[in-house]
Amino acid sequence: MATTFRNALENALAVTGRSLRSIAIDAGVSYEQLKNLKQGKSQKTNVDDAMKIAAVFGVNLEQFYRGQFSSDVPLIAVAGRVGAGAQVDLVDAFEKGDGLYHVACPAEISPRGVVAVEVEGDSMTPIYQPGEILFYSRDALGIPTEAIGRICVCEDDAGKAWVKVVRVGREEGTFSLISLNPEAENIHGVRLKWAAPVKFNLPPEYVQRVG
Repeated sequence: MATTFRNALENALAVTGRSLRSIAIDAGVSYEQLKNLKQGKSQKTNVDDAMKIAAVFGVNLEQFYRGQFSSDVPLIAVAGRVGAGAQVDLVDAFEKGDGLYHVACPAEISPRGVVAVEVEGDSMTPIYQPGEILFYSRDALGIPTEAIGRICVCEDDAGKAWVKVVRVGREEGTFSLISLNPEAENIHGVRLKWAAPVKFNLPPEYVQRVG
């Protein structure tokens, strides 16, 4: 077990191969502060910053000090953002397994075939907040029957990605995308490439970015 935060940090960097600057950026703490710590000019940091740094490595503070960086906790790439009011182009420029950043797979779901996206906009409040992480899976293009009437991640024929309640539209082959925020607009007559029900959601305050 590391006896100082400096020792724990050095061990974490060695085990994970992460750079000090990337840790500072992801944790939202001062790079100069971490550099001074690593160089031995200081031996400790405040508890809030320490918890943020540990979270970047996907562990709590106690695990961080013990050097317990579990390799059997699968990571899921956050592949892009979906619009909840905002119009967001679907991001599909990442290689398989890569994305904007990664999050630890919640214990409540299996990582097999699961994709994660980040919510942008407030049309689905109070259920989903901006910055919320949504997990879903889909096998192919199309709108499965189980998607109708449920909150789904979906892509329209213009390449925009949404999180909305999907309902059958008035015209054949169209759908209505319904917002939960009563002050937000609904979208009607939309043609969709695919829709996938949300399996699990992670509120912004519980999101721990890992790389």
